[in-house]
Amino acid sequence: MILHELLSYDLLRVIWWGLLGVLLIGFALTDGFDMGVGALLPFTAQTDVERRIVINTVGPVWEGNQVWFILGGGAIFAAWPPLYAVSFSGFYLAMFAVLACFIVRPVAFKYRSKRDGFAWRNRWDWALFVSGAAPALLFGVAVGNVIQGVPFHFTDDLHTIYEGAWYAKFIGLLDPFSLLAGVVSLSMLVMHGGAWLTVKTTGEVQKRARAYGSIAALVAVATYALAGVWLAYGIGGYRIVGEVAANGPSNPLYFQVERTASWLSAYADRPWIAIAPALGILGGLLTFAGLRAGREVTTLLFSKLAILGVISSVGLTMFPFIMPSSSDPRSSLTVWNSSSSHLTLFIMLVVTVIFMPLILAYTAWVYRVLWGKVTAKDVTENSHSVY
Repeated sequence: MILHELLSYDLLRVIWWGLLGVLLIGFALTDGFDMGVGALLPFTAQTDVERRIVINTVGPVWEGNQVWFILGGGAIFAAWPPLYAVSFSGFYLAMFAVLACFIVRPVAFKYRSKRDGFAWRNRWDWALFVSGAAPALLFGVAVGNVIQGVPFHFTDDLHTIYEGAWYAKFIGLLDPFSLLAGVVSLSMLVMHGGAWLTVKTTGEVQKRARAYGSIAALVAVATYALAGVWLAYGIGGYRIVGEVAANGPSNPLYFQVERTASWLSAYADRPWIAIAPALGILGGLLTFAGLRAGREVTTLLFSKLAILGVISSVGLTMFPFIMPSSSDPRSSLTVWNSSSSHLTLFIMLVVTVIFMPLILAYTAWVYRVLWGKVTAKDVTENSHSVY
């Protein structure tokens, strides 16, 4: 209980804001290359053997990687209940589309090579493509909408109200800026998938992965820079009015919030956060250079650096907001007004400190054991035990 008292409510809120970012970045770094490999499948592999090579580069690890998505959702549910309720309600159709992809993908992995027919395998290959590309795009679209603000508000009894018809909850997400954010996300993960394939494959598949990954890296850098310019001159931001009581109650209506001219005022208040977008652009350029030069492991590390920079730049720019409201700024969710209780956050942190190192150690061990390239010989000689 002494430690519980030492870790103040506001400190625990910031810690869990950071841990949520860590989980989302961990998901992008691991399952991100799975989605990128799926999106690259029709382009990097031309024969059935080559497609099996590509699929089996992620075959042993994709299930473990997807656990990061579950951990992220669980953390939102437990640490930020209003955020969970608002986001899953407002983005319901988009979330359902992502869930459908995550249901189709394991079926495609398991059934794709059960029959030898070209039509059978081709259908499952395209299922892997869609289940990789669509979530990568939709995750970016969701981030673009959050940056602009989501059209919801709370009643006095904290009941959530969304504006517009039910179908607008999906169609309305597809505005130009959000689609641009989706392209950033998709190209970034395709770049990451290309970097992964250069590490895990050889020959023609590796050459194609380098070529398409290079294009994706340039697209990612260009669209990310364009999104930054758009954010500076075309997207309004939010700020809390008056003194911030960081240890106040978790009531989404606790603060007065107003719109500002731009989110980028955060860089004047906290100049050090400029390192995040710098890492995003630098990592993308280094990934491009690494792919063109034929480097392998360092290129994958640079790709991870780009993802780290891009995702963290969103959180750092918006802090302390985690889901602003475009229709009623006062209903905006922040780090200070939408968390679980002090005791809940503390207990969750203790559990995380115990089990997270075990998860990371096990994950590192699995990757070490399964390290190495996938070759045509591996696929043909183990045809009944691999995908």
